Amino acid sequence: MGTTGERYVEANGIDFYVAEYGTGSPLVLLHGGLGHGEMFTPIIPTLAARHRVITIDLQGHGRTADVDRPFDLDTMADDIVAVIDGLGLDRPDVLGYSLGGGLGLRAALRHPDKIGRLVAASAYIRSDAPYAEILAQQGQVNAAAAEFMKDTPMYLEYEKVAPRPQDFPRLLDKIGAAMAQPYDLTEQIRAGLRVPTLIVAGDADMAPPAHFVEVFALLDGGQRDGGWMGEGRPAGGHALAILPGVTHYTMAVSPLLAAVTLDFLAK
Repeated sequence: MGTTGERYVEANGIDFYVAEYGTGSPLVLLHGGLGHGEMFTPIIPTLAARHRVITIDLQGHGRTADVDRPFDLDTMADDIVAVIDGLGLDRPDVLGYSLGGGLGLRAALRHPDKIGRLVAASAYIRSDAPYAEILAQQGQVNAAAAEFMKDTPMYLEYEKVAPRPQDFPRLLDKIGAAMAQPYDLTEQIRAGLRVPTLIVAGDADMAPPAHFVEVFALLDGGQRDGGWMGEGRPAGGHALAILPGVTHYTMAVSPLLAAVTLDFLAK
């Protein structure tokens, strides 16, 4: 599906690449680490049949050039809100995957008046949530790994669209440094995530399904029978979806992600 428009939006000293598809109420898509907005391409037509879909390439990703600034997750969440303001959007819905899902959660916690509904897919609220072998792999992400990744689809996609492909080692350094920083959003979420949020995970994601059930419990989910009319569901409108047959690597292209997102946004 071709874009209905593309442009750069200046926010917080960065020119963010933005592409749009379809018409309707706005839905902002936030990609995963080392990816870009086009990683959602297989499900964009489904989403754009009901929404004005807007993809944003994050700092140093895709067509958004990097700047001399580290990857700080709170700052990057603020970037998203600044782009939303720059586009003149009024409380758009947000679908974030992996890194994008984590940024969506942080944006919702920091700026609850700027987001309508949030779908956080394959996003963890604690840095220790992934399996031990995944944490070990993440510890090896740095500039030294760039040469080994030159033949991977991830690098080839980056090289195809990046304004400065030579920045790839620096991107790996920044991503690696960000992943090395411990974080825990448990108390912030427990204190009150005011934006209605759908927590989504694959049944074979990078962290066990129990982690996502734990997040849902923080949102008052899974504490009682939902009732015939849904009267026992979380008061904040939150929901949980564990997608069968989906891994962390197939989440962004899964038709199931599109289906549960559209269902949740329609409520």
